[in-house]
Amino acid sequence: MATLSFACLALPSKMKNSLSISGPSSSSSSNQSSLTGSFRSLSFSTNLSHNVFSKGYLSMSMTQMPTRRFVVCEAAPKKKADSAAKRARQAEKRRIYHKSRKSEIRTRMKKVLEALDVLKKKPEAQAEEVLPIENLIAEAYSVIDKGVKVGTLHRNTGARRKSRLARRKKAVEIHHGWYTPSPAVNAS
Repeated sequence: MATLSFACLALPSKMKNSLSISGPSSSSSSNQSSLTGSFRSLSFSTNLSHNVFSKGYLSMSMTQMPTRRFVVCEAAPKKKADSAAKRARQAEKRRIYHKSRKSEIRTRMKKVLEALDVLKKKPEAQAEEVLPIENLIAEAYSVIDKGVKVGTLHRNTGARRKSRLARRKKAVEIHHGWYTPSPAVNAS
């Protein structure tokens, strides 16, 4: 009969060598790893005294081990939990809401940029022709600010887009000579 010994760290040193677990007999030593799952009895050597049990170092109880072992697999539930389903519904609602708002922001910016490109390419443009474009810019600013307010855009993204429109307008004004930037003054 093959016998394996395990060191018991919690037991006093005089008992470490007296505890052994006995399993079914096996002729090859390579099957000892397969024996660990099929031990039938826990045997103690005779030099283990009754006092060890009464002091609480070791406790023993009789249990009936089943002869068959089962592997229990739990399948994931087919539907989401109620809270997860609600979060999914909320996320979809927000996605659609933000999608339409972002589309509006892009459309307004595109209208402004196209109007500025047309004005820049016009050879004999007048300064009064910027006024309708300024109205378009004001509407675009309003939509961008609203998108930042409701959380569709980050505040830095909104600021960057507004700055892009203002720089493009200023470039058109400089191109036609309606605006002359003042030279930078050193404050030293």
